Amino acid sequence: MRKYEAIFIFYPTTEEEKRVQLMDRLKGIIEADGSISNVDEWGIRKLAYLIDDIGEGYYVLVNFEGTPEVVKELDRIAKISDSIMRHMIIREEE
Repeated sequence: MRKYEAIFIFYPTTEEEKRVQLMDRLKGIIEADGSISNVDEWGIRKLAYLIDDIGEGYYVLVNFEGTPEVVKELDRIAKISDSIMRHMIIREEE
């Protein structure tokens, strides 16, 4: 298992209930074949540049351990989710 760090930027207009449901789904994917060490919700922050004419987003940082298959599935789900504006998953140095 490798250590990863993921950041998800949700549209600021996303309802809290919908955001929580999607985060629970993402956490379930990770915990199926790995473990979560930290979930840090930063809240609404200003973006460095406009994305789809929107200047802010709701940030969530997740530190976890998992397999490359977990990362592929997280990436797939984040890409098809309408609530997620941008995401990035990186492998942490050992």
